[in-house]
Amino acid sequence: MTGPRRPRLPLACKTPLAWARHALEDPLSLLNDHAHLEKKAATTALELLHRWPDPNPPENWVRAMTNLARDEVDHLAVVTRMLARRGGHLTRHHRNPYARELHGHVRMGRGNDELVDRLMVASLIECRSCERFVLLARVCEDRELADLYEELIVADYGHYRVFVDLAKKVEKAKAVQDRWREMLELEAAIIQKQTPGPRMHSWLCKTRETP
Repeated sequence: MTGPRRPRLPLACKTPLAWARHALEDPLSLLNDHAHLEKKAATTALELLHRWPDPNPPENWVRAMTNLARDEVDHLAVVTRMLARRGGHLTRHHRNPYARELHGHVRMGRGNDELVDRLMVASLIECRSCERFVLLARVCEDRELADLYEELIVADYGHYRVFVDLAKKVEKAKAVQDRWREMLELEAAIIQKQTPGPRMHSWLCKTRETP
């Protein structure tokens, strides 16, 4: 295969290629942000481990969540090692307004509706990250970094699909499909409100949006 893989993603807006060039202007900060996202993704999978709907978990629920958590911890280890090797370090604190706003749309206290939304938020974050890894792999001139980003394309695509598939086991397919479309539109609006910077879920100023 020549060049990074390009999975088909359902995102309602596409990230301009210029985003990747801008984010890579500070690769250590980007790696630090990336590491925090892997840590949070592992935590999310473990939090969801015991949130299956009563009376019993859907088939493969526990296996899926433990596999996801293991993948994310493995990625965290790889990214933090690369960060340290390059003279950076994992910061103690981290903010992700993109993820926080997505979580603000979870229908809290509504049983299966809440669980479906939690799964969809996790899926959307993985889906957007997958898209970003494609762009980073395409423009990154640092071979080691480019190889890392290309390797993560397939992983995050698989994670996005797992969360969507589990949502369809929690609630009726039509309800999940309708909510998924709503969440995709919400995500597109949220990502485009983010400020620029070396972060996986940043955006660009209007003057920098062209490829």
